[in-house]
Amino acid sequence: MAFTLPELPYAHDALADLGMSRETLEFHHDIHHKAYVDNGNKLIAGTEWEGQSLDAIVKGTYKAGAVAQSGIFNNASQHWNHNLFWEVMGPGQKSMPSELEKALTESFGSVEKFKEDFAAAGAAQFGSGWAWLVKDAGGALKITKTENGVNPLCFNETALLGCDVWEHSYYIDFRNKRPAYLSNFLEKLVNWEAVAARM
Repeated sequence: MAFTLPELPYAHDALADLGMSRETLEFHHDIHHKAYVDNGNKLIAGTEWEGQSLDAIVKGTYKAGAVAQSGIFNNASQHWNHNLFWEVMGPGQKSMPSELEKALTESFGSVEKFKEDFAAAGAAQFGSGWAWLVKDAGGALKITKTENGVNPLCFNETALLGCDVWEHSYYIDFRNKRPAYLSNFLEKLVNWEAVAARM
């Protein structure tokens, strides 16, 4: 069964007043994400991965320490990453559920310290990649960053929040100001209820 591009869980212009324009979502979702889906489907056709779950493909094709991952991995992982990215954002002011606030405070000292450390991880990722809030195999919360399309599945971690720091995710709205994009993401775009639900 081929993978399909999911519909955005909100209108293309729903985040415009929050710092992510309609144009960004049209390019990012409708063109970039769609390309990962289409290319991934072509690459897995007729292989052992055809018919496998997205999680299984990402885990099975990841090669630790590889300078360049396979085309199958790159497209499957970026499809997985973007599915999560759309889910953890949303319009409207959403307060942080108390259980998530408590967990972040226990793990990082305060919610503000978590945001500071998360933004720093994303800003420090050299080149393309992602910043993550994950729950590791022992249940501890930690902040990580990954290059290109590598994601927490590769390390048996549960992704609670992911922020795309590839230039196509912010260049239309923020040009080369990645730190400003990350700050805006944390302060205005994250749907903290969705993050708590993943916890």
